Amino acid sequence: MFSHVMLGANDMQESKAFYDAILGVVGCKPGVMDEKGRCFWFTKTGVFAITKPLNGEPACNGNGSTIGFAMDSPEQADAWHAAGIASGGVTCEDPPGVRQGSTGQIYLAYLRDPAGNKICALHRMS
Repeated sequence: MFSHVMLGANDMQESKAFYDAILGVVGCKPGVMDEKGRCFWFTKTGVFAITKPLNGEPACNGNGSTIGFAMDSPEQADAWHAAGIASGGVTCEDPPGVRQGSTGQIYLAYLRDPAGNKICALHRMS
């Protein structure tokens, strides 16, 4: 459904280090910077990117917005969360764990990235 997701960042190097750490947990290679100062992580199914806002204003989180990353297991979600905390992320929402979703049980782990964007690791329990 999505070709890419891009989030704003205020400190590109800090945010790149953060996303290199958490996306490395799910097998992504380190992000690639382009000539415009944006950073991209490429997968078979889409692209994740960060950029300084083009209007020159500070990056800020979207109130009510969350970007979710698919995980293969609760253990991978925990490793993703730990990598994020170790790289400047901040825990938000409830601690990582199983929740009852509308389609069954899911394992969730939430973080705020260095720019305050809310992101989530999600594993659908079988």
